Amino acid sequence: MRSLPDILEEYEFLDADERYRLLIELGRELDAMPEALKTDATRVMGCSASVWVYPTTLADANEGRRLHFLADSNAAITKGIIALVLAAVQDQPAAVVAGLDIAEALAPFDLKNQLSSNRTQGVPNMIALIHEHAARLAEQAQ
Repeated sequence: MRSLPDILEEYEFLDADERYRLLIELGRELDAMPEALKTDATRVMGCSASVWVYPTTLADANEGRRLHFLADSNAAITKGIIALVLAAVQDQPAAVVAGLDIAEALAPFDLKNQLSSNRTQGVPNMIALIHEHAARLAEQAQ
């Protein structure tokens, strides 16, 4: 997965149509999410499209547990937005993610002005889900 700074560097030089294409491309690059994980328990509420996020962890001898998310959507642009959110947190230690201001990390993309409100309305719920999971794992590690 590309890093958020790398994505932003490319994003800043694109016009609106090219930004949509980039988001679609980012969505296609997400790890495949098995259909069996797309349940009500993994669905992010408040999204106009269907969005599923499944948190997993990777063991790291030096940093403890790192978060890895599987995610999917039935809408291509929404899937790209998910990819942006995950680029900020993917494979980071739980304690880092718990303290990260994800909305601030996404601020340079100006998604609220670039996309319709129905495309971005579920982003705060997705961020909350990520923070809750990260905080729970970080607390368990102490």
